[in-house]
Amino acid sequence: MFKIVFTCDWGKYNKFFLKNEMSLFLEINKDPNLLPNITLGFNIFDTHTSDVSTLESSLTLLSGQRLAVPNYQCEKQGKSLAVIAGPYSELSVKIASVLELYKFPQVRIMRESAQIVRRTLMDSKLALAMVQLLVHFHWTWAGLLITDNARGETFLWDIREEMARKGVCLTFMLKIPPNENYSLFPHSEVMEILHATSANVIIFYGSNNVVFDWEFEKEDYLDYSKVCITTSQWDFSMRPNTLLVESFSKSLIFSSKRKEIPTFKSFMRAIKPAKYPEDIFLKTFWSILFQCPLKEKQWKEEDCLLNTSLEMLPMRDFDMSMSSRSYNIYNAVYAVAWALHQMLLIRSEMEYMRNEDSLVLYPWKVSFHLEQQGVHMSKHLSHSYDWKKNVSTHENVTTLRSVCSESCGPGYQKSAHEQHAICCFDCIPCPEGEISNQTDMDQCITCPEDEYSNKERTRCLPKMVTFLAYEEPLGMALACTALAFFLLTVVITGVFVKHQDTPVVKANNRTLSFLLLLSLSQCFLSSLLFIGKPSSATCLLQQTIFGITFTMAVSSILAKTITVVLAFKATRPGSRSRKWVGFRAPISLILICCLIQVILCGIWLLVSPPFPDTDSHSEAEHIILKCNEGSPIAFYFVLGYMGLLALGSFTVAFLARNLPDTFNEAKFITFSMLVFCSVWVSFLPTYQSTKGKMMVAVEVFSILSSSAGLLSCIFIPKCYVILLRPQWNTQEWINQKSFARGRHHSKAFPHAS
Repeated sequence: MFKIVFTCDWGKYNKFFLKNEMSLFLEINKDPNLLPNITLGFNIFDTHTSDVSTLESSLTLLSGQRLAVPNYQCEKQGKSLAVIAGPYSELSVKIASVLELYKFPQVRIMRESAQIVRRTLMDSKLALAMVQLLVHFHWTWAGLLITDNARGETFLWDIREEMARKGVCLTFMLKIPPNENYSLFPHSEVMEILHATSANVIIFYGSNNVVFDWEFEKEDYLDYSKVCITTSQWDFSMRPNTLLVESFSKSLIFSSKRKEIPTFKSFMRAIKPAKYPEDIFLKTFWSILFQCPLKEKQWKEEDCLLNTSLEMLPMRDFDMSMSSRSYNIYNAVYAVAWALHQMLLIRSEMEYMRNEDSLVLYPWKVSFHLEQQGVHMSKHLSHSYDWKKNVSTHENVTTLRSVCSESCGPGYQKSAHEQHAICCFDCIPCPEGEISNQTDMDQCITCPEDEYSNKERTRCLPKMVTFLAYEEPLGMALACTALAFFLLTVVITGVFVKHQDTPVVKANNRTLSFLLLLSLSQCFLSSLLFIGKPSSATCLLQQTIFGITFTMAVSSILAKTITVVLAFKATRPGSRSRKWVGFRAPISLILICCLIQVILCGIWLLVSPPFPDTDSHSEAEHIILKCNEGSPIAFYFVLGYMGLLALGSFTVAFLARNLPDTFNEAKFITFSMLVFCSVWVSFLPTYQSTKGKMMVAVEVFSILSSSAGLLSCIFIPKCYVILLRPQWNTQEWINQKSFARGRHHSKAFPHAS
């Protein structure tokens, strides 16, 4: 019988995994083509991932007894063929340093120099694969624990570079010191960070013998909601009693490429305590998995399910597939078996040839040709992690989220924070006129000029073309008001024409009264040019007709006011004002005032005339058709000139309000100009603060209000006298009133002559 020696860290409960090796040796011993008539066995030494235990186990193996005696072989016939080193390369080197002195064969995965190159390539690909996995599950917020050594620094550089390209951020990064400084590591602080972090995904990279030594007294650190991402070299099954492992009930482990071994699963299905009643470790393992009584006298088949299969357990409790570590040991054992088989064949050939000098074979000279000897190992092992296969998940399972900020849905854009700008952000609604139709958009998309954003800011809708139309309530109300006042003006004109020879109509120049009524009627009608769909003709006529007709009205009032003043002064003996009293002076004044306005409007039309235009910004959902003034300066010049005439009329009328007049013409003119000025002074700020078709409505309202104020204050009192007080509209009543005013004037001024 030949034996193979294993130096491994098996842990407290994982001696059950010796069954993996048992199945392997049973397979080899049953193979008639491999080591016929020879039984292959094994010994196991537990290194406890300790340098001292490793060297002690090596010396114990060489001495042949439990108490290690250097340079002494206490076992008479040593049948150990080779040593298969454990999973950690550091310990393998220490074992080799002892075994090489005694030329004892040792099987490792590869030489240390080649192993460094291979690990560097695999670690670089591992960083890419881990980030790819994070991106696949939309995990953009993760923590990282690495070993504080050269490999850890290289991995940190690679994964940070890839995370920056893929938009993934690290919320924290902790470095675990090597074994010699491990006692100084603040374990509790690290666990508090793991428990308090907002990241639900933690990446572990490095030597597992460091982290597996963590032990805690508090279970408050446990957090079953987080996911652990690591590699197969961190075999959690080796130390299931650590709280760190229990904290991550969901783990994703990257494993190197390996082939499936059909006999392994068959062996795992068949293994059970009823089949191996003498195996106490299997009973212990069974009691843990199936929650059976640990004491042998309490074992009952109905309670402990001794004949059940491990295949019935869920994968989170027990994985039926072979781990990467077991696969490596599988290949190593087969390599030793084939090497022994080859050595025995050569020895048989030497015996047949009677070559006694060649009968002695030295095991350290044996070559291991794995590819030629049928071991389950591919000739071309990939240096990358082949995980490009589709990741299958159950549809009814919700994927855990690990993000710094929740995704911004459609209608929102991201506003990045100063730190972790890629992953941490606020979601702010898209402004008016912009949309976002995808998740996590960095910037909203501006809608075209002829479209607007809906209320949710998720899509652009076509704008409706609108203007101040006659069909809408506002346009209809303004048009009806304009027509009503126009008709009222026509009625008043008819009354004045019918009673044109009465004292009320003849007082203060009836020609000016008719001219004022004509201009007011045109003012009311000019407001209709602002209502309806704008065209080139209406845009040219709107402001010019409005400006000229209003200038005629205001200049007529100015002429009437000046006529009152001149008439009073003309009553004085020797006054020169008599020559200005008559028909020509007021008409000349009106013509001059209107001519100036006509010149201003002509210059406006020649230099920058009004034109039809569209306004797509004033109202979000509409494109407004309007008349563009062309030159705002010319528009305000026209308004300013009318305002100057109105101010002059108001000033003259206010100064002449106390002059003797039969029908208080000056007072009524004062009130009318006060209304007129108040309307247009209010118009300017209101016009500037409104947008769209409301600007047109404000201008129309101002035209109607000011015109109605002039009509009401000047002509309604006269109509009242003509229609309701006809006795006042006689020459006798006027003479009587003039005599009474004269007596009152004499009493007030007794020394006047």
